[in-house]
Parts: sequence; structure tokens; C-alpha cells
Amino acid sequence: MNETHVTLLGNVASEVSYGETGSGVPMASFRLGCTERRYDRERECWVDGETQWLTVTAWRALAVNLIGSLSRGDPVLVSGRLKVREWTQGEVRRSRAEIDARSVGHDLTRGTAAFRWAVGVRGHPPGALAPGGAAGSGAGGEAVPGWIVNALEGRRGAAAAPSTGAAGAEPAVPAGSVAASVTAAGAASAAASGVASGAAGKPAAEPGAVSERERGGGAEGKRS
Repeated sequence: MNETHVTLLGNVASEVSYGETGSGVPMASFRLGCTERRYDRERECWVDGETQWLTVTAWRALAVNLIGSLSRGDPVLVSGRLKVREWTQGEVRRSRAEIDARSVGHDLTRGTAAFRWAVGVRGHPPGALAPGGAAGSGAGGEAVPGWIVNALEGRRGAAAAPSTGAAGAEPAVPAGSVAASVTAAGAASAAASGVASGAAGKPAAEPGAVSERERGGGAEGKRS
């Protein structure tokens, strides 16, 4: 099967939303803004071009690690599979570009970052609390260090606070997106475990999107 793999440079345009599928697979997503830079010969300087907006979705260990690593405005490099999601809104057919991320990191041309090994990697002992409060999640067996748990608790508090909604903000992820699909399917599981999905209020999910991700022998199952 032909796939389009891309590497994009941009800025995190939203907080990272975290959730789980019905079977407990960790999932995280955020909006990415990629602004073209071009040289204006008339003004003899570099200027901003159009900004492209994409939804970045991550799974399992990458999803868990994003929670304690990214904040709105961070410059990042994202590598993954490019997809176009289509959905119908009323009688209008719409589409949106999404990145199924395989790797995400900070752009070090803009600043510095300090790397921390995830628990259970390179001899780090397992047993740290998972985002839901349990030790060692069943999805791939990744344990989560305390600093990520604290970051997730902060996300919960922010999600519980009333949202004012900034003018001109990016629209919410549509029903046909991966983020909306997974969060809708895992809402009951996330509520039971105390994990805030960060995607409350989104339209109903596209049928079949979650089951495709949860296939044990699929491409997503090979990443963890």
C-alpha cells in the first residue's frame, strides 16, 4: 500500500488533548500550524506566507510522552504519515489534512530542550503511575513517570475550567478526524479512569475509524 510520509516544521497551535480508545490504547492529538517563509525581493526581507493547519495524532508511548513535553506555541518537527480525512457537514463535503505521527520533537534552532528517558526504557525501572492512576498501562506496557502524571493532572484542571474561547481561534477538529473518532469511542473508558479526553463537545465520530486503529496486527500495533 502506498503511503505519503512527510516531515513538517511548525508550531503547536493548541494544547495536547489526551484520551484512550475503548480498549485502553493511549491517544493524543494537537493542532499544528505551518507557516511558509519566503523572501520578498521588493522589500528585501523574509516574510510570512500562508499558514497551513493540520491535526497531529499520536498513539501509545508517543501519545503518553507528548502530554508532558509540548505546550501551545512550541516549535516542533513532526514526522509521520499524511492523510486526508473527509466528512459531510450538512450537504457540504469537507476535508482536512492529518498527520499520523511516528516522531515528534522540538526544533532546536529556536531554543533548547532537556531529554528525559521514559520509564522502562534503557534500564529505567517500570512501575510508575500511568495517566489514569494505575501502574503500567496495559497498552504496550508503558509505565509513565511522575512528571508526566503531574502534567496530565494540570491538563485535567485546565479542561475542567470554563473556556472563554479566543476570537479567531482555530475551529475544533471535525467529526471525521481521527482525534474526534477515538475520543468519542473512548469517552466512557476515559471517564471511568479519570482521564480527561480534552475533546469534549466534538461531533460524533466517523464510523469504523476506531476499529481500524485497534487492530492488533495492523501498522499501529507494530509501533509500541
